[in-house]
Amino acid sequence: MNIVIIGCGVVGAAIAYQLSQVKGLNITVYDKNQPAQGSTAAALGVLMGVISHKTKGKAWQMREESIKRYETLIPELESITGRKIPCNRQGIVMLLSEDLEHPLESGVEVMTEWEQLREVRKSQGWQLAVWDKEKLQKFCPQIDDPTVIGAVYSPQDRQLNPTALTLALVDAAQRNGVKFKFGVAVRNHQAPSSEIVQIMPTVTEQLKSIETSEGTVSADWFIVAAGLGSTLLTRQLNQKVNIRPVLGQALYLSLGRVLGNPEFQPVITGNDVHLVPMGSGDYWVGATVEFPNDADEILAKKELLASLQKQAIAFCPDLAEAKILRTWSGLRPRPEGRPAPVIDKLPGFSNVVLATGHYRNGVLLAPATALAVRDMIS
Repeated sequence: MNIVIIGCGVVGAAIAYQLSQVKGLNITVYDKNQPAQGSTAAALGVLMGVISHKTKGKAWQMREESIKRYETLIPELESITGRKIPCNRQGIVMLLSEDLEHPLESGVEVMTEWEQLREVRKSQGWQLAVWDKEKLQKFCPQIDDPTVIGAVYSPQDRQLNPTALTLALVDAAQRNGVKFKFGVAVRNHQAPSSEIVQIMPTVTEQLKSIETSEGTVSADWFIVAAGLGSTLLTRQLNQKVNIRPVLGQALYLSLGRVLGNPEFQPVITGNDVHLVPMGSGDYWVGATVEFPNDADEILAKKELLASLQKQAIAFCPDLAEAKILRTWSGLRPRPEGRPAPVIDKLPGFSNVVLATGHYRNGVLLAPATALAVRDMIS
């Protein structure tokens, strides 16, 4: 059976590796760029699963599945490829502040809400700890912000390097026989064949081939994992799935010394700002959330990047001394008018699978997405 995957960010690469372990599949991946460009290259790789507020349904199921899979996937890939995938296994500390939008809500109520989530997670077999300010100071003395009333610690959540992960997935998939065609653009789709499969109560069609810059490519299954490029691809099949860009800017700071306890360097997050330790006193700080205008244009706002840095310094005043080594930005693919991500068959087609529009959770949900795609085509 011939499989074509369009897109080789972290999601496309994870699907390629997962399917490469299924016997009898002939898999080819197409991307007009090199692997791990676009959203993947810009991502911070913070895997907020256990610490998320999702507790049931598909949203939690996918998070849980991915967290479990990462524990085996990373050593598996490192063993197969000999590549090192940087991974922070010290968890995530989420700083808690009193609700400034609802000043009548006390800090006690904020803490109670997280204590309830801790009990839910305990019943699901996961760990969360709720710290008061004193305990936070003990574990993370670098935090010195009077508005912070405590923290939630999630020891089983992770942060990893998305680019290193994606390149390892590509390498491992290649070793299993997957062909990768980089620098090859998918130009447009041929009109669907007249062969029609009747699935009551709707009619679905079989896509036979696509046009690429290397010519016509035929396959039994087509998997669209092209992020923002998915909109154009689906429009050409008259089934437009609208994926819109949301810009994120981030900073690479260098302090030259490690903040807090050198033996305990988790990701610290609060007010939607992530402080990611990179070793040797270097830190990633991200990311802004900037929406497009009606023409899907986004101009990165310098003041939002400055505000990001200001919030990080408010949490950790020592960061005021840090130098900015570089800044970067990326576009996240966010589905318009429907929840993220989009993992489904393209309406009207029995053999076109969408695995796209992961918005801010592409790295987190890549393993679960790959498993879902495998199940759909099996």
